[in-house]
Amino acid sequence: MRRRRVKITGIGPVTPAGIGREEFWKGILEPVSRVRAYRDLGEENGSFVAAYIDNFKIEAFISRKQLPKGASRQSLFAVAGAVLALRDAGISSEEFNRNQCAIVSGSSLMDFSTIGNSIEAVHRRGARAAQPRLVYTANVTGPQEAIGQALGSSARTMSLQSACCSGLDAVGYAANLIATGAAEIALCGGTETPLSRFPMLEFRNAELTPATSEMPERMARPFDLWRTTGVISEGACMFVLEPETSPRQGYSFISGYGFATDENDDLCGGMGPSARLALADAQMRPSQVDTINAWAPGHKLIDQAEFDAVSNIFPGILAEIPVVSIKGSIGMALGAAGAIQTGAAALAQRFGLLPPTVNWQYVDPSCPMNLSPSVRAVEHRVTLVNAHGLGGMNACLILEKC
Repeated sequence: MRRRRVKITGIGPVTPAGIGREEFWKGILEPVSRVRAYRDLGEENGSFVAAYIDNFKIEAFISRKQLPKGASRQSLFAVAGAVLALRDAGISSEEFNRNQCAIVSGSSLMDFSTIGNSIEAVHRRGARAAQPRLVYTANVTGPQEAIGQALGSSARTMSLQSACCSGLDAVGYAANLIATGAAEIALCGGTETPLSRFPMLEFRNAELTPATSEMPERMARPFDLWRTTGVISEGACMFVLEPETSPRQGYSFISGYGFATDENDDLCGGMGPSARLALADAQMRPSQVDTINAWAPGHKLIDQAEFDAVSNIFPGILAEIPVVSIKGSIGMALGAAGAIQTGAAALAQRFGLLPPTVNWQYVDPSCPMNLSPSVRAVEHRVTLVNAHGLGGMNACLILEKC
């Protein structure tokens, strides 16, 4: 059977820069960091910074009566993103359910907030304090289950957990379902809400988030000479994927997808193979890539390793390819980050604008990327989206303007 082209017809972002397509796009075009001091973990645990979402209310999107009891925050983000994506595509829940459909979600972590609270309750009050509902609501299958219940859907579902690549892998997996005819409509993407005492204490001690809350808006500095480490954030982005024959307008075709693992502790060593697999899947040459939406969390080593990887993919031409990282604006939402990047890249293709790389100020001579701290008007057709995660995970998508 001939593989069908797959297009994104709906985008549902839930991010610190904005919720919904219009607010998100407006937000990431602003040269502003949403990273702030984060005080919800208690002064006894020290200083934290994060990019987070204020005043999120699921009732703005759907009735709580339609949701599983005790649904986690990351499940609620996923439901909101799914509702927004369907609205953006102009698809009702009834139409979604009439079709052969699929729901694929990706998250890096379980719901550590409620898990941590349950553990503390057991320590204080004994075994009877354990919360049985967490078996159902706190794991990574919670988001896709909540979406299905909210839509009254009997869709086939899948949850992926591949560290920070989870959301990007969910999009790639769902695109394959559409391409092969296994589904006619797919809801897919990533969601993450890691801003609880655990794992934030671990992230800080691992130097994956800053140890101080001084000047929080300057903390996330992708590719900047004075970068130190990334900043953890929360968020989600869900998509509607359909075949090219759909009458609905598409943002971008998902033309290629690839994933690979680092070998021998070679940081981001699998990113090059991932990108080459994605290019081969799209039947494209590296010279056809117009822009790169980089992983680049602002970590001293990871950003350098990504530069080394893409330098090998685009020898001699990398300086000509505009590169963007949105992590300076909204931090790194772990398993949701790649999906949020995909949303930003698809909107950039539609509107011919590249968001700024917020906080990129001083060129690092060891990774001289084609970056800008300001919005750039760049008509482009092909974008490479990169993701990297703990455990040596890497994933890449090729987006092609519809």
